[in-house]
Amino acid sequence: MSKINIRKRGNYYEYRIEIARVDNKRQWLSKSGFRTKPEAQEAGVQAYNEYINAGIPFKQCDLSYSDYLDYWLENYCKNNLKYNTIQTYQIIINKYLKKGIGKYKLSTITGVALNSYITELVNNYNHSRTYYKNILKVIKGSFRDACNLYGFIKYNPALTLRLPKIDEIEEERRHVYTKEEIDLILEKFKDNATFIASFLTSCFTGMRTGEVFALTWEDIDLENGIIDVQHSVYDKPKDKDGRWFLGTTKTISGKRKIYIGETLVKALKNFKERQEELKKLFGKDYKYYHLEEIKTESGKITDKRIVLNDDYSKEILNLVFTKDDGTYVGTDIPKYPFKIIHNVLGIKKCRFYDLRGTYATKVLNSGTEIKDVANLLGHRNVETTENYYIRSIEDNKRNAVNEFDSKNTTEVIKSVIGFQIKEGETV
Repeated sequence: MSKINIRKRGNYYEYRIEIARVDNKRQWLSKSGFRTKPEAQEAGVQAYNEYINAGIPFKQCDLSYSDYLDYWLENYCKNNLKYNTIQTYQIIINKYLKKGIGKYKLSTITGVALNSYITELVNNYNHSRTYYKNILKVIKGSFRDACNLYGFIKYNPALTLRLPKIDEIEEERRHVYTKEEIDLILEKFKDNATFIASFLTSCFTGMRTGEVFALTWEDIDLENGIIDVQHSVYDKPKDKDGRWFLGTTKTISGKRKIYIGETLVKALKNFKERQEELKKLFGKDYKYYHLEEIKTESGKITDKRIVLNDDYSKEILNLVFTKDDGTYVGTDIPKYPFKIIHNVLGIKKCRFYDLRGTYATKVLNSGTEIKDVANLLGHRNVETTENYYIRSIEDNKRNAVNEFDSKNTTEVIKSVIGFQIKEGETV
């Protein structure tokens, strides 16, 4: 380490450090104005550490991992991630990371310790592989930024972190609706027009739940059969102005146009006509909404809240899926119907969101290329579609095997393996 020289100049102290030569001439880092010699020495050490890290400040970090996670949430996550993602991260941090390794100093946690922790976590809980991947994502992201963004640690101990082998029963991960189940649901709720229309929209497009309930009539071109997916709806704790907010799609690739067939076009046309009649019926009691921008003190728009239009002076947001009187309840529309679906119809462990995976699986099984299915779902990577949404239905697998068997079993094969020949049949 280069020597840090401290000298007194008048009433103050100065540090002076020799650094790399330029044009073969000696160069110095120096700063004066320190009241005491120890202050100058400490500042000199910090300046030298910054110098050897190519100008990136290195701060000797005594933060606990728990306190750092609070810092990371406030300074990185809230400025870069979507609200629902932040909420998921917050749950993971409070429920697992703070309790498990939060007490240790950020600067002392090693890759070995992290791998031991994640293995112990997998052994102690019975979550899906997807959920463990989310935990891993939080750990990796937090240490990456501690190292590369904030300079709290010199190296990232999470670089080699990975999940251990996890045995997972595929059937328990997602529900694929059968035609019979869909018919049963539609028959049960045929008098609930809003639920039926939203259910069919998800069923025939594979849109995310938040995307479905963010739709406005301006997003739907019924003449050409196109839905323009631009937004997603999410909720926050309720206050006097409501809890529903309109944001961007989950990913950039989520913003897309979806072609829709005659069945859904007809369903949405009928639903729109019904909604227009209800507006006339309710008159001034029909509820309309507008968007209200939420800004920081600096003027940055952070959210757009869906607000009841009390004085009708604001531009109306023509939301598609509302109750009969226009009341908007966001993604709560399917909540009660799915209690009935689970407890009365007996279709267990299914969600509104599972219509997305059902759509993907059936479209793929109909012969559509996997990359086209990914585009329909708004996935940037085909791997996401394959890993999380595509499942082979057992009947399809059996039919495929039987079809292969019938096409490739010759009379010679039958003869060789000793097929029993029925009376009147020739080989």
